Amino acid sequence: MIKATIHKKIKTYKGNSQLIVEAEFPLHSITRIHGSSGSGKTTFLKTLAGLITPEKGEIHAKGICWLDTVKKINWRPQQRRVGFVFQDYALFPNMTVQEHLQYATDDKLLIERLLRIGKMESFTQHKPQHLSGGQQQRLAILRALALKPELLLLDEAFSALDDELRNVLIVELKVLLKEFGTTTVIVSHHIQETVDFADRALKIEQEN
Repeated sequence: MIKATIHKKIKTYKGNSQLIVEAEFPLHSITRIHGSSGSGKTTFLKTLAGLITPEKGEIHAKGICWLDTVKKINWRPQQRRVGFVFQDYALFPNMTVQEHLQYATDDKLLIERLLRIGKMESFTQHKPQHLSGGQQQRLAILRALALKPELLLLDEAFSALDDELRNVLIVELKVLLKEFGTTTVIVSHHIQETVDFADRALKIEQEN
């Protein structure tokens, strides 16, 4: 079980607001996060990853404390074993597809498997600027999976994929996530994108 209680000040187009979330994510579950624009969904993911520190909060994973603002415990992202797919993909411009995966793992068999799953075998020597938006998004997903993360965070991670490719990828992802024992949280504005992927849902709304 991953448990999170987060209180974080956020700025929106309407002014200052509060992100207040109390959530539990069963191990190996896939949870879809949804809510209105600006409600703090991405901020919540970044807080789980350790990229943002809330004013007040606790995060526990498998009984281990990742964050406790009162006790001043705050594990770094690397310590949390979190894979994160950002909306802008956050790829390295000077690295090829192959190098992105090698940066995450030295497991050659896993890299070959991920390339097949993402249908990227023909693009191993391509750098991000020579990939389409959908190919860049697939690479970002594959790189996150190469870490065999304990927690996988996906921020609109299927938005650039066509329906057929997304459906095929989802089938493969669910096999991998079960094999790795990964708990997954995905932000998506479109329920149809995750209808065959997520098994739970959590709504986040702004608090004034």
